[in-house]
Amino acid sequence: QAQLVESGGGLVQAGGSLRLSCAASGSTFSIFNIDGMGWFRQAPGKEREFVGAISRSSGVTYYADSVKGRFTISRDNAKNTVYLQMDSLKPEDTAVYYCAASYSSPDYVMRTMTADYWGQGTQVTVSS
Repeated sequence: QAQLVESGGGLVQAGGSLRLSCAASGSTFSIFNIDGMGWFRQAPGKEREFVGAISRSSGVTYYADSVKGRFTISRDNAKNTVYLQMDSLKPEDTAVYYCAASYSSPDYVMRTMTADYWGQGTQVTVSS
């Protein structure tokens, strides 16, 4: 089993930036075989939506159209951590952001909206 812990959420003005972190912990076997790690978000009254994902092995990234050019996902495999750098934030980015980890590829995570592990979520609020 693996556990995911997010950090870095908060309140920011429109046009500002935030960086979210997601650290994976657990057994070596559980973490070693994780490939797709990514982020989803859910705003009040809306369904959970895909934000972006990255392959731990290759570094290939995938993004939702709504965040392309503004958000960047990166990983530090030595720290078992994935980051989401969010720039040019908009009020419509306000949501609870969830980290996800999968033994499948990041494009599978994107297409199926599924993961093997989920974080507890961190609130991001963008004021206008």
